[in-house]
Amino acid sequence: MNKKTINTGNAARLGAFALAAAALTGCASTNNPNDPLEGFNRAMFSFNDTVDKVALKPAAQAYDTVVPTPVQHGVGNFFGNLGDIWSSINQLLQGRVEQGVSTFMRVAINTTFGLGGVLDVATEARLPREKSDFGQTLGKWGVGSGPYVVLPFFGPSTVRDTAGLPIDFYGDVWTYKRPARWRNVGTVIRIVDRRAQLLDASTLLEDAALDKYDFVRDAYVQRRQSQIDGAGAVRERKEDAIKP
Repeated sequence: MNKKTINTGNAARLGAFALAAAALTGCASTNNPNDPLEGFNRAMFSFNDTVDKVALKPAAQAYDTVVPTPVQHGVGNFFGNLGDIWSSINQLLQGRVEQGVSTFMRVAINTTFGLGGVLDVATEARLPREKSDFGQTLGKWGVGSGPYVVLPFFGPSTVRDTAGLPIDFYGDVWTYKRPARWRNVGTVIRIVDRRAQLLDASTLLEDAALDKYDFVRDAYVQRRQSQIDGAGAVRERKEDAIKP
């Protein structure tokens, strides 16, 4: 079995997982019309929270303590630059040609003058980063969000965003990094670095939120809707957020 076949198999498993997770939520409905899958979601939220407390947060704290801040910025910039490639494609798919070209220019500038993306020169040149994914693209195309759902390990999502996960996986340039051992190491660093960036926010959330689940759910839904509206999509009717 060659590496291409292995990579395709991984993507297929991710897609199968995402769709299966969305399908399983149908067995966990509640009487809350704004969150019909709340029973399942709270169980997955608790599971993810436990994984974070036991493994991810301690790793992020150690990373934040050991790794110098400039290096952390470089890591974040590098992976952010790779993510800009997929963001640019999605912006073009959404019909946002100007933004898509601007994001592509970010990649060109940071890759050329920013040491492969380690330095964020483009932001200094007034080309701010704006992330876009395929879930937003589906929203722009008029696909309803469907119910809110919490996926194991992946966290907050909706049925629409879950369906877009396999496409986002294929669109991630790092997925094609060779050899596989470097790709795996980079993926772990990427996850830990991203979690380290959220340490202050997570501490504030733990101190302020009476119900962390409700707070995260409402913040996620509002943020995703704002991203789609900001992309020029027609605002979804409130009912779209709760229909299966």
